[in-house]
Amino acid sequence: MTQPSNRVFSGVQPTGNLHLGNYLGAIRKFVALQNSHECIYCVVDLHAVTVWQDPAELGKNIREVTAAFLASGIDPRKHIVFNQSQIAQHAELAWVFNCVARMGWLNRMTQFKEKAGKDKENASVGLFSYPTLMAADILLYRATHVPVGDDQKQHLELTRDIAAKFNNDFSKQITAQGHGESYFPQTEPIIEGPATRIMSLRDGAKKMSKSDPSDLSRITLTDDADTIAKKIRKAKTDPAPLPETLEELKARPEADNLVGIYAALAETGKAEILSEFAGKEFSAFKPALAELAVEKLAPISAEMTRWMDDPTSVDAVLRDGADRARAIAEETMKEVKAIIGFLS
Repeated sequence: MTQPSNRVFSGVQPTGNLHLGNYLGAIRKFVALQNSHECIYCVVDLHAVTVWQDPAELGKNIREVTAAFLASGIDPRKHIVFNQSQIAQHAELAWVFNCVARMGWLNRMTQFKEKAGKDKENASVGLFSYPTLMAADILLYRATHVPVGDDQKQHLELTRDIAAKFNNDFSKQITAQGHGESYFPQTEPIIEGPATRIMSLRDGAKKMSKSDPSDLSRITLTDDADTIAKKIRKAKTDPAPLPETLEELKARPEADNLVGIYAALAETGKAEILSEFAGKEFSAFKPALAELAVEKLAPISAEMTRWMDDPTSVDAVLRDGADRARAIAEETMKEVKAIIGFLS
């Protein structure tokens, strides 16, 4: 199989309540990359079950993420959209990578420490080995690029380490079978501009989260126009007018968050927003932000609802994407098995 030159892989976990942070931090970037790359976008349901999921909710959440992809503008005919568990080769290659990766590498993964907390002895083995499955997701398609946020940079570095060690361990076999000097690519990160980090509407020091008990803390992609406007109106602020400089803004987390959301939705910088609203009260700023948020998000919400009301069509998209993804995955695993020395 020829190594692709411009292939993107990325995924989103189906854990419910997709919110504004998911859209601005990931899904909107996925849409833009369609214009310049061959894209494979995955609902990573195998990753989701590293912690317990309600079986009755999991299928609904898989469809919800797919609906968000489609409603946001991802084209499943030109690119590939599927859910991970339909392709057995993800787990198969992850096992190979479990045998390539080293315990010391995984012990350095900070995200496991954060998610497992103090009770790491009670965490699932899957949560610990999550990064090798992520490496398999990417390298199964020999993806050349991955859009990454701050929380995934370390995992992509591990993916590159695993690829390099596999290529080194099996260099003679790789060359003998006509793959050149290496089989897996050194996947490059795509980091475009400053990170879009969206914080809670109730606490500017906490990241916007699906798990926050307060629904007012986040704008979800299924919120209608009235709900979006209500949540912005009720968003926590401080009593001072909006500042004139970015330095002043940094010291005011709730103001910084709302200005950041406005800038991200408007696809501009915070400085430009301050130049327009500096010295104004939040009573003037919030209605403008609400109007912009409704303009950008309400059409996505309506389209998501349309897709969610037609699960048969969502499932058809996932099946078609899985068929096309499987064709690539099967070829990769056939070649990997031959390189390793497994009998076919």
